[in-house]
Amino acid sequence: MSATSNHPSLFRIDVAEAEAAIFDGMPVFPSKRVPLDQALGGILREPVTAERDQPPFDRVTMDGIAIRFEAIEKGLRRFRLAGTQGAGEAARVLGDAGDCIEIMTGAVLPEGADTVIPVERTRSAGDYIELETGYEPGSKQCVHRQGSDHSQGQTLLQPGTRIGPTEMAILTVGGKPDVSITRQPAIAVISTGDELVDVGKPVELFQIRSSNDRAIESALQQRDFSNCTRLQLPDDPDYLTGEISRLHAGKDVLILSGGVSMGKYDYIPQILKELGVRVVLHKILQRPGLPMWFGVGKQGKPVFALPGNPVSSLVCLARYVLPALQKASGLPVPRPAVVCLTETVSVDADLACFLPVTLSHADDGRVLAAPKPTNTSGDFVSLGGTDGFVELTRSRNRFPAGGAVPFYPW
Repeated sequence: MSATSNHPSLFRIDVAEAEAAIFDGMPVFPSKRVPLDQALGGILREPVTAERDQPPFDRVTMDGIAIRFEAIEKGLRRFRLAGTQGAGEAARVLGDAGDCIEIMTGAVLPEGADTVIPVERTRSAGDYIELETGYEPGSKQCVHRQGSDHSQGQTLLQPGTRIGPTEMAILTVGGKPDVSITRQPAIAVISTGDELVDVGKPVELFQIRSSNDRAIESALQQRDFSNCTRLQLPDDPDYLTGEISRLHAGKDVLILSGGVSMGKYDYIPQILKELGVRVVLHKILQRPGLPMWFGVGKQGKPVFALPGNPVSSLVCLARYVLPALQKASGLPVPRPAVVCLTETVSVDADLACFLPVTLSHADDGRVLAAPKPTNTSGDFVSLGGTDGFVELTRSRNRFPAGGAVPFYPW
């Protein structure tokens, strides 16, 4: 696993520049081969081609009788029943044009036949089958022609496809008993701060519950990054150095929360520097989340250090970390959806603004975004019921109602 970043260290940069630097600094996570029954949810790392034509034979699409259409053209409406053929049986041979073969859906079209008459358009008359009065069949009807879906060797799935139910079906058509997918990265989620106390433990008046680590872990798991280790570490530089060093050596990705600003106890940037993690960026011109830090270790391992305020942490996670992890996994870089503001928003600082919103749909099909600003960047409870946030760029300070803006889901 190696990074390819050529960016120098960047400080107080725009959102777009930060995104590019992070994407450029990400590695490509390794792949692994797994049996097909373990591939669901994985990200495909190889092209999948068709094992055979699909259908691999002329396939009957209706229960009925198989005939030769030239008999219809000659006026024949009554056929001698020459046999029966079911799905999964080798093709019978239709010899005489006056004969028919009783056929089942999914069966191979009998040799010498080219048309199928649905059973509901026929009636039995002893050893003969007669067509319904007034019924006029079409030539080659009710036959799914060989190779009409795709031909042998045709590419069915491209690398970078997440494997869901339909992809599982396609993999079987590719004749794949096993498949190459992205190996799940091992991710450490670390919250730092003496004030943090986990749920279920006694909490003092001067302490708070640790929420960032659980929120980050949940967001990762929701995006199928399930190999996570969650920790809370105190503001002790020696202890932090030891634990971060251990985790950086044993994990593929570190995501820290807290300790990246300008306070006396904000040890994280210096500790990461001492551990040989090269800083790529520190501080992005945005609100919330200005103190965000990103760097790359000696083995190309990415390290994200998010602000400690909960709203800032979640915004940075959704805007930068999750898309970067998806890219490193082989997925295409996701493009944000575009939504329309329900009211005019004014921004007074020279910073990009990430504004929480709830979504709805207009009668004309537009997706509407109703602003739901938080009280502060620590007011994560106000995010309840919101769907994500919109990005309001630095280039403007007024965004009118009805205006289109990019949207990022939590």
